[in-house]
Amino acid sequence: MSIYDMQIQTSKGEEKKVEDYKAKALIIVNTASKCGFTPQFDGLQELYEKYKQDGLEILGFPSNQFMNQEPGSSEEAEQHCRLNYGVSFPMFAKTNVRGKDAHPLFKALTKAAPGIISDQIKWNFTKFLVDENGNVVKRYAPKTEPKEMEKDIEALLHNNS
Repeated sequence: MSIYDMQIQTSKGEEKKVEDYKAKALIIVNTASKCGFTPQFDGLQELYEKYKQDGLEILGFPSNQFMNQEPGSSEEAEQHCRLNYGVSFPMFAKTNVRGKDAHPLFKALTKAAPGIISDQIKWNFTKFLVDENGNVVKRYAPKTEPKEMEKDIEALLHNNS
């Protein structure tokens, strides 16, 4: 099953298909508004503004699976990102990203790009770079700053043109 066959839910509860982002390079990231890595929203937004016209899309999925760092509703999480970090890329409904109840998208991402010690997502702001065909190119640790992904993003976008 391709990631493009999967349904995802917007922060307002509307169903959407990952297929809507086909033919774009994607950064798929699990987020939290009360995490030490939350300032990475600034760097993600900078990448989005710089490369959106070249075909980059960022998909943010708030998750409350790590020390209750996303306690509010999906809409509250999105509002926090927009107001405090100027996030304009799509944010989705709160999502389980690990364990038996993990969303199929995150199960597919972690299977395609397992972590060093385990396949499981270990913390907020684990980032996956996906090519225009839905293949996971690289997985980045939570501590990896978005700007450190830039060369990989440029190489991916350059290969698409």
